[in-house]
Amino acid sequence: MSSRVLLVDDERSFLDVLTPFLERAGFLVEAVQDGEMALRRIAEAAPDVIVLDVMMPHVDGREVCRRLRMAGNWTPIIMLTQVGGPTERAMSLEEGADDYINKPFDPGELVARIHAVLRRAQVGQRPPASANRLASGDLLIDRQAHRAWLVGQEVPLKAKAFAVLEYLMLHAGEVISRERLLDDVWGWDDAPMSRTVDVRIAELRRHLGDDADRPRFIETVPGAGYRFVGPVEVRV
Repeated sequence: MSSRVLLVDDERSFLDVLTPFLERAGFLVEAVQDGEMALRRIAEAAPDVIVLDVMMPHVDGREVCRRLRMAGNWTPIIMLTQVGGPTERAMSLEEGADDYINKPFDPGELVARIHAVLRRAQVGQRPPASANRLASGDLLIDRQAHRAWLVGQEVPLKAKAFAVLEYLMLHAGEVISRERLLDDVWGWDDAPMSRTVDVRIAELRRHLGDDADRPRFIETVPGAGYRFVGPVEVRV
């Protein structure tokens, strides 16, 4: 059965381009242009995933996300915005979004993100992105405090290394390219080199005692990027 996507954006031209693309990708798509209508349609039609623009008049995307999460609705949400950077991403995730993508973007990337959040989603359960603490085996991270523990001992991670670990755990099982990590964790304004990602991954492996050849946590996917391979659980 095809997954149902609710596409929410106040730009009609954007909806006119993206709706048929998603339909050709095999989704059943309904498009609306404001947050209030989105909330009504979510209550009435219960979509499988919501693609939600942040910058809308009246009820914006974050407010829609906030209301849904406060009501206990954990339908997967992918936020869209034209304002990039790690701070914007963090704010969207703190509201309870499952993922985040900057405009403009390749529609094929959105399709991949939709498939990824649907694979991660568990019906009726809060997503990892809405939790303060995440665990994978004997690894625990506190997203608000920016602290990590392994077998009960605190791991002394630098800020960017922690941010990379957090991002990979939030997207467990998904191959994340270096370019995507640079965009979403560093932000292109910092203009880092792709080698920077490799340095942080090496730092994480060293601190976590993770063997690149037999990884418990972070796997290198040659020519593609990195993947968090451990099972991730939400902790209170």
